[in-house]
Amino acid sequence: VLYIFPGFFSSTISNPAAIRFFDRGCKQRYNQFIGNVIRYPTISKGVNSMFSRDKIWIGKGAVPVYLLPHMANRHGLIAGATGTGKTVTLKVLAESFSDLGVPVFLADIKGELAGLAVKGASHPKIEERVSQLAIDGFSYESFPVQFWDLFGQDGHPVRTTISEMGSLLLARILNLNETQASVLNIVFRIADDKGLLLLDLKDLKAMLQYVGENGKEFTLAYGNISKQTVGAIQRNLIALEDQGGELFFGEPELDIFDWIKTAYDGRGFINILHSVKLYQSPSLYSTFLLWMLSELFEILPEAGDLEKPKMVFFFDEAHLLFGDAPKSLLEKIEQVVRLVRSKGVGIYFVTQNPMDLPQNVLNQLGNRIQHALRAYTPAEIKKLEAAAESFRSNPVFDTKTAIAGLATGEALISCLDEDGRPGIVERAFILPPQSQLGTIDDALRKQIMASSAMSGKYEREQDRVSAFEQLRDRQREGSEDADKAAIRQTQRKMAEPESGRSRDVSDYNREAWDTGSRRRSSGRGYSRQTPMEKATNAVFSTIGREVGRTLIRGILGSLKK
Repeated sequence: VLYIFPGFFSSTISNPAAIRFFDRGCKQRYNQFIGNVIRYPTISKGVNSMFSRDKIWIGKGAVPVYLLPHMANRHGLIAGATGTGKTVTLKVLAESFSDLGVPVFLADIKGELAGLAVKGASHPKIEERVSQLAIDGFSYESFPVQFWDLFGQDGHPVRTTISEMGSLLLARILNLNETQASVLNIVFRIADDKGLLLLDLKDLKAMLQYVGENGKEFTLAYGNISKQTVGAIQRNLIALEDQGGELFFGEPELDIFDWIKTAYDGRGFINILHSVKLYQSPSLYSTFLLWMLSELFEILPEAGDLEKPKMVFFFDEAHLLFGDAPKSLLEKIEQVVRLVRSKGVGIYFVTQNPMDLPQNVLNQLGNRIQHALRAYTPAEIKKLEAAAESFRSNPVFDTKTAIAGLATGEALISCLDEDGRPGIVERAFILPPQSQLGTIDDALRKQIMASSAMSGKYEREQDRVSAFEQLRDRQREGSEDADKAAIRQTQRKMAEPESGRSRDVSDYNREAWDTGSRRRSSGRGYSRQTPMEKATNAVFSTIGREVGRTLIRGILGSLKK
């Protein structure tokens, strides 16, 4: 109503300046709304360059290839060798989901995805692709973006608490062995039983020290806890701190719903995690993304089959998630991937080779985009054959030969049909992105962050009372109780009767003085000598001994004579 009838509401305002301001603001919003209805026809069920009859247009070869929105939460795969076009494919899908009104999360490992926030510019390769695919009405656009960064430098800070991360995921970050992981789990259990909050790394360090010092007390109730194991965990915590891990753990904790939002024009926000620095710590990178998936799974309610996903999650360099993961963690990943679909979340793994993922995970990826694979060794040839066999064959071409001969920006695409069946694989060129290719400068990034609705919400760190403070206070109380007990004991001794009267402090002082005097007078007291006194005594002792021997020899000699 404000968009269509701004004058009606402005007429109720008496201040002329306020009326002009209100009218101007409403007209501006109205023009933006009308422009967005024309520009982003997903709102009005129209057609633009990325959509056709409410389908996401991915690419075109002999025929156009589409992804059905109500099948997008059946997960997907973007695979291919380095330099074959995976990043552009990821951008095109992210833009399409945003236009569809679906929030997106993706990790920017190379810093190239920040260009999604900027309107694209004419480029020879893009113009060539537009002409090649005969795309009518193609236009360059910018997209609503929110920047995030675990280190709080190139995006809004992202934090979680130690308790929310849990012992299983934390053990993977710390690269703990089975024994160390079990002790860490015991530490979490003791903290829960004693009501000690684990929010940041200093809480965990204090808790480890407390458990290590009182290990014998907890052994019968929780199991054996050795100081050596606790020390090993502490060393790994120090290594995590050196990597900047202390910035990730703490409060305010990330509200996952801040990533599931749409902009004023109905498009979904594209949440970009700046991961250039984070990617240098593969364990922290992969475990953080797994934690986010777990949070989505635990928080979101069951949604069933939706017309479009609530959110789409792109996991770049997905092989890091499964590398060196213990069996218990692999089972957790498979469970999350299998069940999070019912929460309305679509997961798209981006990796170089499909065989980088466990078979149980691959079986759940219904929408697949395969870029070129290079096979020069027997092992690589075997992986290429496995990738080809995962597609529903097309009688027009040989899938195995096609994968090896794909050009940059070209892919084999197979998406689920209306009934959820894998479609026949098609060879197609991926559509060009509408946003800017490449990264953006720091000034523009800061400007986008400052204008974001998230600005200021997570920047200021909180430090409420938790395990560190609670254990410190208990230690202080214990010291104070010990001092009070010593004072009470002294007072009881002072009150003991002696020779018919009570003793006071002066009696004890007098006894101490008399005892010291007796020790000095009896020669049993000990007094420290200076180096000069020691040297002097040694000289006189030597002289005395020589004089004595001379006298004895003289006396004995005279007796002999």
